[in-house]
Amino acid sequence: MSIDAIAPIGAVQATSPLGTTDEKAVPTGGGTDFGAMVAQGLQRLQSAQDTADNLAVEAATGRLTDVHDYMIAATQAGLATSLAVSVRNRALEAFNEIMRMQA
Repeated sequence: MSIDAIAPIGAVQATSPLGTTDEKAVPTGGGTDFGAMVAQGLQRLQSAQDTADNLAVEAATGRLTDVHDYMIAATQAGLATSLAVSVRNRALEAFNEIMRMQA
């Protein structure tokens, strides 16, 4: 599982093999909408949780030969959950701040 970086609309940073970054313009009209990106992120989170759960069952029943696979999957799922909770909390803070603004 990988975590994709969130770039500002209109620019994406691409890292070359030498470690330098290039700014590339991204058309804002034909991109993926925010709702689809959130849904995809939640789907990846659910997939990571399912993988960790399946490996936990295999470890408990003795069918898992490499326990480190379960540990890696469980850590990835935990980190993904923490990231999702942090993003949700930050979004709620931003929403509340917008609602406190005077017209």
